[in-house]
Amino acid sequence: MDRIHYAGDSLLTGTEIARALLEYAKALAKTEQSATVDIPVRHDDGTVGRANFLVGPASQLVSESEASPFGELDDPALVDVLTKETLKLKPAHPMSSDGAPDAELNRMDDL
Repeated sequence: MDRIHYAGDSLLTGTEIARALLEYAKALAKTEQSATVDIPVRHDDGTVGRANFLVGPASQLVSESEASPFGELDDPALVDVLTKETLKLKPAHPMSSDGAPDAELNRMDDL
């Protein structure tokens, strides 16, 4: 499980969900866009709820791993959507003159 710290509060969610959310937030920030994202969260009593995040250029999200006596939250469909939306926001990878991806320029995308 991962705890996401956001706007002075924190919420517990699945590790893959947290990672996908942070990658999406990063892509949105790079393109100066924002979006709302609804994710499942685990309450202190073990029940599952939902949380809406507004993510964009000013978002300050931190995710940290955390042990939990409750099961991992999984939402493969949500992770898939977030991954696809993230990829849509990333620029096309530059190609070298021989048609192969330019490794030096592609590394710059990750900064």
